[in-house]
Amino acid sequence: MAIVAPSGPVDQLRLEAGCDRLRGLGFEVAVGKRSLDRVTLAGSADGPPAWQRLAGSDADRAADLCDAWCDPDVRAVLCARGGYGATRILGRLDWTALAAADPKILHGSSDITALHVAFGRRLGITTSFGPMVAGLVAGGETRSMVHLKAALSGGGAPVRGTHAIARGRARGVLTGGNLSLLTALLGTPHAPPPAAGAIAFLEDVAEAPYRVDRMLTQLLQAGWFDDVAGIALGTWTGCGDPAELDGVLASRLGRIGVPVLAGLPVGHGPTQLTVELGGMVDLDADGGVLTPGGDR
Repeated sequence: MAIVAPSGPVDQLRLEAGCDRLRGLGFEVAVGKRSLDRVTLAGSADGPPAWQRLAGSDADRAADLCDAWCDPDVRAVLCARGGYGATRILGRLDWTALAAADPKILHGSSDITALHVAFGRRLGITTSFGPMVAGLVAGGETRSMVHLKAALSGGGAPVRGTHAIARGRARGVLTGGNLSLLTALLGTPHAPPPAAGAIAFLEDVAEAPYRVDRMLTQLLQAGWFDDVAGIALGTWTGCGDPAELDGVLASRLGRIGVPVLAGLPVGHGPTQLTVELGGMVDLDADGGVLTPGGDR
């Protein structure tokens, strides 16, 4: 598998620790040659420490991703971390070359939602939403690692939530990702397809409840939820008072009239399980579980 950094800058020690954990699971790992680069948003190597940085220039990050995807010896491309920057490279990717390459696994979460949406739309493949390499630093084979190994080995496992916002059962293709990224892509050539007939998955981090409300309202007003089959909600780490946030989610989503299951440990936080975007799932809000559902 190849490790690339299409978004924010990567800490070398955390990246090495994550790669060691993947090797401990039996995977061969190669790291993109530009993965430890750092530049400011203006493209310079220098700037005050507080300035936002990227893992290299847009052109270099796009090239690393294309090189890994087009390498016939690579079976999976894992993202080192999220942060910010994936949307900036969407227009720089060589989609003709990417489409001509053998399909493989694209794995990441958070900011990598931009790539999940684009690869799903343009290449017609499923993608893997789960913990990123520089975050795999804790010792021992945790539940996240067991789940990740199963996903990268071609399997999948059920994910349990904590409570139903709206009861019921539904089946459909899993779509969505990080709420902030989905809304940021609206109105662009890379906008996420409507979730009609699908199970919409959403998560986010460090967003106040009113901002979550605003983004959900934007998706609702854009028609993204029209005819959705069900909704699965992941983690909302650092998103304010959980009771207030739950009220926002219930108010915005509970009235759509479809099953809504909350509390899935997918997204951010100490436990990060893996789901397959574009794959079929069964959503059982009554039983509190999201289960991979086989073929479409």
